Amino acid sequence: MFEHVDAYAGDPIFSLVEQFMQDPREDKVNLTIGFYFDEDGKVPDFNCVNTAKAWAAANPPASPVYLPMDGLPDYRVAVKSLAFGDALPLVDSRLASTQSLGGSGALKVGADLLKRYFPDSEVWVSNPTWENHHSIFKGAGFKVNTYRYYNPETKVLDFEGMLADLNQLPEQAVVLLHPCCHNPTGIDLTTEQWQQVVAIVVKRNLLPFFDMAYQGFGFGLTEDTKAIQLMAETGQPFLLAQSFSKIFSLYSERVGALYVVCESSATAENVQGQLKFTVRTNYSTPPSFGARLVNHVLGSEALTNEWQTELEAMRERMHSMRQQLVEKLGELRPDVDFSYLAAQVGMFSYTGFSPEQIKRLKDEFGVYLIASGRMCVAGLNSRNIDATAKAFAAVC
Repeated sequence: MFEHVDAYAGDPIFSLVEQFMQDPREDKVNLTIGFYFDEDGKVPDFNCVNTAKAWAAANPPASPVYLPMDGLPDYRVAVKSLAFGDALPLVDSRLASTQSLGGSGALKVGADLLKRYFPDSEVWVSNPTWENHHSIFKGAGFKVNTYRYYNPETKVLDFEGMLADLNQLPEQAVVLLHPCCHNPTGIDLTTEQWQQVVAIVVKRNLLPFFDMAYQGFGFGLTEDTKAIQLMAETGQPFLLAQSFSKIFSLYSERVGALYVVCESSATAENVQGQLKFTVRTNYSTPPSFGARLVNHVLGSEALTNEWQTELEAMRERMHSMRQQLVEKLGELRPDVDFSYLAAQVGMFSYTGFSPEQIKRLKDEFGVYLIASGRMCVAGLNSRNIDATAKAFAAVC
């Protein structure tokens, strides 16, 4: 019956992590998967989240029934303030939202909704982008295209190419945008550049879909939502996927949200109903535990302040690792310009290494990067940064 089913090649990142785990070398370095690792090489627990877990254990739900299809109501209220900040009053009355299974779940629900109501539209994602963007939107039935973003020759943003491509898109084209900490390149737009992109979106009547998985890892919680705020000021409809996997270190709890900013409150009411229907056809209702934790932290001023302090420490550590790596590479290879790495932000950097160089890093030095050359900066620490710098310098 199932003999016609093709073999699954496996996810390239998870497969590479398995290779890393089987590598017997003690000095191996894992710069592959998108986990935040602390100085000790461990995925940390937030103190504020541990406090919330203790509260949750002492205050279990009155009855273990299903959540509403669109999630925990208090959670949805708490997280939208974080996503939109000062721009929330501009969109709140015309906002539809749902709790989701992390950022991927938000993208999936959003993709299914868009395919149902914009069946003739196509999707444009940056070149490059997170590989699962292609899979999620193709899985929803969309044709997925790319717009220029990264220039492999200069290793910086190809902004002119990006604008030229966006200016050629048809009306109601779906455009996937990274408001901060671009994955995989770590190259973000400036405020002035976002203003130009938003102007094109409005002029050409495009439908932007923002994917925000790393809010606070770039320049700060508010600073990283600048694109969202600029978009909100236009009155133009848009979608936003939000994830708390990284910024609350709640990977396995799958905590996220999806927002659809509509033209009016009446339209938002209809969209809210269709979000519920879309969730129902995917996984029926979301889990409660992770959402209760995030809601409890954001509902307490003291815990929110503690979370922001912990998040800032993560951002500063990644920034420090990036700067130290560039300085060490400059000492080892003064003939090569690595300044482009210092200009990148967030959890990832695009090294610009070729597949042959990446293979050498793994085989000769035990330094693991994914095939695209993306490096997880959070995998660096004081014990492995010298070895990483020497390996990078050797393959240049």
